[in-house]
Amino acid sequence: VPQGRQPHVLLHRGLLAAEKLVPGIREDLLNHGAVPFDTGTMAWLGEYGWLPTWIPAYETVSATRPLLEQLVREKVRNLDGVTLREGLRVTELQHVADRWRVISEDGGNFPADLVIDASGRGSRLPQWLAELGVGVPEPLMVDARLGYACRAYRANGKPPIEIGVMIQATPQTGRGALALPVEDGHWLVVAVGYGDRRPTRDTGEFDQFLAALPDPAIAELARQLKPVGDVAIHRQTGNRRHSYGRSQSWPAGLLAVGDAYCAFNPIFGQGITVAACQALLIRDALKHDSSWAERGPLETRRLQRRIGAAADFPWQVATTEDLRHPSSSGSQPTVQRLFGLWTTQLARLAAHGDRGAYLAFARVYHLMAAPAMLFHPSLFFSACRA
Repeated sequence: VPQGRQPHVLLHRGLLAAEKLVPGIREDLLNHGAVPFDTGTMAWLGEYGWLPTWIPAYETVSATRPLLEQLVREKVRNLDGVTLREGLRVTELQHVADRWRVISEDGGNFPADLVIDASGRGSRLPQWLAELGVGVPEPLMVDARLGYACRAYRANGKPPIEIGVMIQATPQTGRGALALPVEDGHWLVVAVGYGDRRPTRDTGEFDQFLAALPDPAIAELARQLKPVGDVAIHRQTGNRRHSYGRSQSWPAGLLAVGDAYCAFNPIFGQGITVAACQALLIRDALKHDSSWAERGPLETRRLQRRIGAAADFPWQVATTEDLRHPSSSGSQPTVQRLFGLWTTQLARLAAHGDRGAYLAFARVYHLMAAPAMLFHPSLFFSACRA
C-alpha cells in the first residue's frame, strides 16, 4: 500500500475486532516481535503539556504494516471457502438481472451475489456507479494539507525507553513527530507537518525537522538509534467521506468499507480500527445466512448505513482537529466548534493530571465508549472546579 512504510496503530477496539475476525492475530504479532504497551504509559506532548504516564489505559501492539498484512493474509488464506486471486486489476463492475459481475483487465469474469469494495483511497467505485447509472453525491472533503515522513531505525543495545513518544502538531507549531518501537528491535520515527511545514525525504532536513520541534525528546531518541534506510514520505492525508447507501437508487448486494467509504487523516490512527469494526458488522449480518441473493436493496442500504455509522465519531474527531489548522480547507460548523471548545477544556484537565478527563479521552478515542462519555456530569464539575 502507498503508506506501507509509515507506522500504523490498531486502537484497542481495533485489536479486539481483529482478534474476532482472525483469532490468534495478537499472539502471532507478539511471536514475531511486535511490541505491546499500555497507551496510558506513552509519553504524549499535547497542546497544553505532557499528558500523565501513570494512569493505565488500553493495550496496543506496535508492529510494521507489512508484518500485520502478512499475518492477516496467512490467516485469511487458510479460512475454509476462501480463494485469493492475485495480480488482478478490476476494470469494471456490471449489474445484470440482480446479479453482479466483476470484470478484470485480463478478461476475467467473476459472478457474485455480494460485492464488497475494500480497495482503499484509490477506489474507482464512483466511476463504476456512474457507468451503471447510479448517481452519488460528491464526497465530503476536509484536507489540512498534512504530510509526514518516516525513517526506520535500529536500537544500538538497549534503547533508553521501551514505549512510544508523541509530540503533537498543534495549530500554533504546525509540526510534530512520533516514535514507535516495532518488531526486530527497530523503531519508526515520523516527522509530521501541516501546509508549508510538511517534511521532505531529505535525510539532513529530517534531522533538522526533529531538532526544531517544541521538545527535544524525539530528536534525542533518534540520535541514540542507528538509521536503516532512507526517508519515506506520504501526503495523501485528506479526510474524504462518501454518502453511499443513502440514496433510494443504491443497488442490492453492493457495500463499501474502510477507506473506500471513509478515509481519515492517517495521523489519528483510526483507519484500520474502523475498517475492522465495519468488517465485524458485515460478518454479523451474514452469520445466520451467508447467501445475499434473496435480500433486496433495502437491507443492503441499512447495512451500508450501519457501516457508515461506525465512522461517524472518528470522522468528527479527525475533521474537528484538522479544521483548527490554518492550512485546512473549510471551516468548522457551529456544532463542531462548540464540541472543539469543550474538548479543549478536557485536554487542559488531562494535561494537569485529571484522571476522569484522561480516561474519558482514552475510552472514547480507542472506541471503547460512546462519545457521550465526554459529557459526563463529573467532567463538567471538574472543569468548573478548575
